Amino acid sequence: MIILIGKKKRKKILNKIASQWRFYLYLCDTMNRIFQLNDDDYNFPSASLANKDGLLAFGGDLQPDRLIVAYANGIFPWYNEGEPLLWWSLDPRLVMRPGEMRVSKSLRHTLHSGRFECRIDTNFEEVMRHCAQVPRAGQDGTWITDEMLEAYVQLHRMGLAHSFETYHEGELVGGLYGVALGTLFCGESMFHSMTDASKVAFHHLHTFLLEHGFKLIDCQQETKHLLSLGAYTIERQDYLTEIHDLVMEPTLKGNWGDGTAEKTTLIINQADRALFRAYNLDADLALNSDD
Repeated sequence: MIILIGKKKRKKILNKIASQWRFYLYLCDTMNRIFQLNDDDYNFPSASLANKDGLLAFGGDLQPDRLIVAYANGIFPWYNEGEPLLWWSLDPRLVMRPGEMRVSKSLRHTLHSGRFECRIDTNFEEVMRHCAQVPRAGQDGTWITDEMLEAYVQLHRMGLAHSFETYHEGELVGGLYGVALGTLFCGESMFHSMTDASKVAFHHLHTFLLEHGFKLIDCQQETKHLLSLGAYTIERQDYLTEIHDLVMEPTLKGNWGDGTAEKTTLIINQADRALFRAYNLDADLALNSDD
């Protein structure tokens, strides 16, 4: 059976469809949603779809290929023991460019005093363990779980995660670690057990990145400590636009401390398009680690 529709009625139907579609897009943009990652690929939803708190997705795993795809797209894992694996992309994003570190008079005096010894990539796992033990305001326990530790140690063995360490009389008293992709360095965590020890490690990192042509340091979230060193916030979209090209540049891969690292082009295993299941967090969705 063929039904003939007049031009006026056809136009009215099309306008109604268009109106409903625009309303659907509006809901998608404003919904407090979270995406579930697929188990059979390493893809992520666009980081621009994260909610107002920066939460984007849950699930997946901490395999090296997934972590590489995450950092290449402005996303990082952050969750506590007993929680599901959560993925974030904060807005705004705290950053610093090599050459922009603010060195106070007291820090400059410390740097010239010779009190501390700096090393790179000699004690990565121990730096992570020290970072895990640092009390954080508003946090119970640590987000650096055994699973997280194992994953980043694996990235370190692949030559993609690095530690900058501060020693006093042979004892590790400060340090930081992070991930390098292209000319982007993504800082993860830092610690100190002596005054200025983490600042000295950060200065060592900053100097190294400046000497080796890095263009951006991702400091993730705003802290007074990093702000005092010269970090500042930019909008997430500006961050995502900038790192798109930076992560495609050759990566200094290997041990940064013994001179054996070489530049190589990374393969980022992500598809151009992917489908994900989404949930509305405002609908009292309960996320359990066993789901």
